[in-house]
Amino acid sequence: MIAKISSGKDTAGLIRYLFDTKKAKDHTDPHLVASWDGFAPDPGRTDDFVAAKKLLVADLDLHVKQAKRLGRVPEKHVWHCSVRAAETDRHLSDEEWADIARRVVVATGIAPDGDADGCRWVAVRHAPDHIHIAATKVRGDLRTARHWNDYLTADRELAAVEKEYGLYRVVRGDRTAAKRPTRAEQEKARRTGQGKTARERLRTTVRTAVAAASSMEEFVHLLGHIDGVLVEIVYFPSGDVRGYKVALNDEASGPIWYSGSGLAPDLSFPKIQERLKAIDPQPTGKPGQRRPKPWHQATAATERIPHHLDQNDDRASQAHLAAFGEALDALPLLAPQPLRPQLREAATAFERATRSRIQAEHHHARALRSAVRTMLREPIPTDGALVAMFLDAAILVVIATARWHQLRHHDQQVAAAHQTLLHLQAAYDQVATAPLAALAQRQPPQQAVERQIRRLRQVVPEHAEQITEDPAFAALTAALAEAEAAGHDPERLLQTVADQRTLDDTRHPARVLTWRIQRLTARPAPSARARAAQARSTARVGSAAQRPDAPDHTAAAVPAQQPPQARRR
Repeated sequence: MIAKISSGKDTAGLIRYLFDTKKAKDHTDPHLVASWDGFAPDPGRTDDFVAAKKLLVADLDLHVKQAKRLGRVPEKHVWHCSVRAAETDRHLSDEEWADIARRVVVATGIAPDGDADGCRWVAVRHAPDHIHIAATKVRGDLRTARHWNDYLTADRELAAVEKEYGLYRVVRGDRTAAKRPTRAEQEKARRTGQGKTARERLRTTVRTAVAAASSMEEFVHLLGHIDGVLVEIVYFPSGDVRGYKVALNDEASGPIWYSGSGLAPDLSFPKIQERLKAIDPQPTGKPGQRRPKPWHQATAATERIPHHLDQNDDRASQAHLAAFGEALDALPLLAPQPLRPQLREAATAFERATRSRIQAEHHHARALRSAVRTMLREPIPTDGALVAMFLDAAILVVIATARWHQLRHHDQQVAAAHQTLLHLQAAYDQVATAPLAALAQRQPPQQAVERQIRRLRQVVPEHAEQITEDPAFAALTAALAEAEAAGHDPERLLQTVADQRTLDDTRHPARVLTWRIQRLTARPAPSARARAAQARSTARVGSAAQRPDAPDHTAAAVPAQQPPQARRR
């Protein structure tokens, strides 16, 4: 159930609308289902409609007129609340709607339970799926009703109603969502043939600029050089920067300016400044030194996010989600043209999952944020392998994000993660087909394939059957064979990629292993001396572990998992 609350000045006008059946064609059989005392005149159930309507308005306005003589009437003395059920809900009876109306006026403070001086109100039903509550805000003692935060209190009561009545449970937020476009903004977008409002388009533009910038100066510079976007910096009298505002360059009606916080809570000047401080300097490297590949760095940082979300530091987890959201914002700039529509939709959907009431400590996510900035300064990849590798890791992050938010009862963020998953999966399916097919064509002979199967059964026995049945298995065997030819130890490589993250939450484990192997084998294979040293080190650790007096570091190395209730909020 959803409540919409507004205030007005005209009691008669509201009652006239609620009982109108001529102009409002969707109004059928308007009638009262409840009132402040149960005896209010009902224009929908009398022969003399006009007289009954005038009498009802007079009764509702009685205390308003009395308070007017004392100069105590609020400017907008009419309180209007509509309560609508979901399309999938059963049709409630008049008695059930009456109970819901009483609970709403009690919860909001319009007519507190047991308060004889509560405001006068009526509940009108003129459609099967919703009611309207009309009230005047002057109480019987001529004081103005205390109904602060009425939307939140009504919404909280309606959540309880949904549970008790077995109705559809609406996904509710935590007041960290971006501001919705107004009706006027939506109408203007329709008139001008735009699919999205100016507020929504500017929000996407600013988020992309944040994802690409390494400093506030660069952020402002990028915004100022985007066609059709106006930007203005706002200063304090002291000369310090107070904030910024942006607008679309609309020659017809003139620019309509939006502050950063008016676009989204995390797009205010201080919030952006806080994020951009958590970026490491771009690596320069010495001449002849092998530079790490930013796509591989970003993918590795992304693969670690599900592990971070399993820890007990919620502030760090929130920072990783914010940085991952920036990576999705930047991805349409880096991907092949056919992928960009799906990636833009994914970034727009995940935007809601990047915020909650938990304050982020952004320094925890420096690695991913810095890698994304480096990616943007590199040439765009010519093939889809790097993008597919990143998207494969991103899909696991979104699954983990939905689980993390669900444990904390962040309903809107869970829904946003699920929506993001659909778009990322579609983009991955589109981009991964060609590189996986090309890799599968290089599958080694059957004897080598059987050797890889035996290794899989040794390293990941619980997933071996699922891996061999995966359509990407041929590509995996090719990747392992090429890694072996390059000097890597296939068994050790398999163990490494399997240890990086559990395969329990993926439907295509062969695909995941293939991309991880591709990323790891991009590094030079260890030399024979390095492999020998690593083997000696492993042997020493193993012999020490077998001694009866050897300390057990397992408990210290693996922190205990606390229940969600015990985690820091």
